[in-house]
Amino acid sequence: MKPNTWKIASLGIQHVLAMYAGAVIVPLIVGGSLGMKGEQLTYLVSIDILMCGIATILQVWRNKFFGIGLPVVLGCTFTAVGPMIAIGGKYGLSAIYGSILISGIFVVLIAKYFSKLVKFFPPIVTGSVVTIIGITLIPVAMNDMAGGQGAPDFGSMSNIALAFGTLFIIIVLYRFFDGFIRSISILLGLLAGTLIAFFMGKVDFSSVLDASWFHMVRPFYFGTPTFEITPIITMVLVALVSLVESTGVYFALGDICEKEVNEKDLANGYRAEGLASIFGALFNSFPYTTYSQNVGLLQLTGVKAKSVIYTMGGILILLGFIPKIGALTTVIPSSVLGGAMVAMFGMVVAYGIKMLSQVDFSSQENLLIIACSVGMGLGVTVVPDLFHGMPASIRILTDNGIVAGSLTAIVLNVIFNVFKTNKQGNSVAVKGQRVS
Repeated sequence: MKPNTWKIASLGIQHVLAMYAGAVIVPLIVGGSLGMKGEQLTYLVSIDILMCGIATILQVWRNKFFGIGLPVVLGCTFTAVGPMIAIGGKYGLSAIYGSILISGIFVVLIAKYFSKLVKFFPPIVTGSVVTIIGITLIPVAMNDMAGGQGAPDFGSMSNIALAFGTLFIIIVLYRFFDGFIRSISILLGLLAGTLIAFFMGKVDFSSVLDASWFHMVRPFYFGTPTFEITPIITMVLVALVSLVESTGVYFALGDICEKEVNEKDLANGYRAEGLASIFGALFNSFPYTTYSQNVGLLQLTGVKAKSVIYTMGGILILLGFIPKIGALTTVIPSSVLGGAMVAMFGMVVAYGIKMLSQVDFSSQENLLIIACSVGMGLGVTVVPDLFHGMPASIRILTDNGIVAGSLTAIVLNVIFNVFKTNKQGNSVAVKGQRVS
């Protein structure tokens, strides 16, 4: 191999390591919450890794129909974690994949038109949405820190010690290291926490021993998708929220790569995400969105070549065919995951606050938008039965904190910022800010 080939391969592996922890945590959380164990959970992790690779290649490969052509990395979206758990618990796994399939088709169909709505998603909206996502996921981390909801040793000292120990290791890595080590501190924290848990007798390797070295992926592994109106509408709303998040990442990458991102680019990027979600549904995986941690790594290394991301996608696809690697991630104890998730979900909150720093806080209207949207998102998460007495058609928009809070931010921004009233009482349109 030529030296430059080795360099591209090493940079590709680095991108894999930077996003791997975030990519595998979603199937671990969702699968664990829905009672999956052993072979099923191993398959869910493996197929997710493989689909992350396919989704990334779809996005980097620019053509007339899809692909933004920037060094974008796609992974399963955290936004869908809560909704998928709720849908799976009430309607079953098949309804999850039916709703993901329809939401993917919906994104492909509306991509051209959604790209024209950038003015409706200024930092006041995108920042609020990202903040809400992080805040509403924190309770999931708290439950896992205690050992996982329903665990016989829930809240035990050993679980709490493991969780805080993992978090402490991550914080130490952030404090004393820079560059690549810092970028994979979550993964290193998970490895260290699992090693400690092994010596405490809390790690079971039976799933790894039982897993095969190679397997072929199968469409509809968990059953043929079924279609229920409430899950479909919920997942469509989640897809729209993911598009808002992705828009910010597209513009950020455009700035890094010194490329202007236009409506055509946005539409191509949205279609690639929609196609990735369709494939995710067919192979019983997840909806996909852009991963901001890889944007940070790209900025850190200064290497913007798409060949690196293509290589990374190929590595992920290869790993997806090796169940033993997927099974290794399933042995991580819930308390260790919880400690890492506090840092990860907290960083989502911090990133949302950073986006909000671009907002004019001297405006009482902007303060009200943030207050109501974040308050609604957190309130519905903490008190999920708040709207239990409402009609089912209304609860579609209110049963999930991310959806309820995001819709609140979008609607209030339209009321207060998109259309303002001049001194004569006439409604006037206000030029929207670009998402960053």
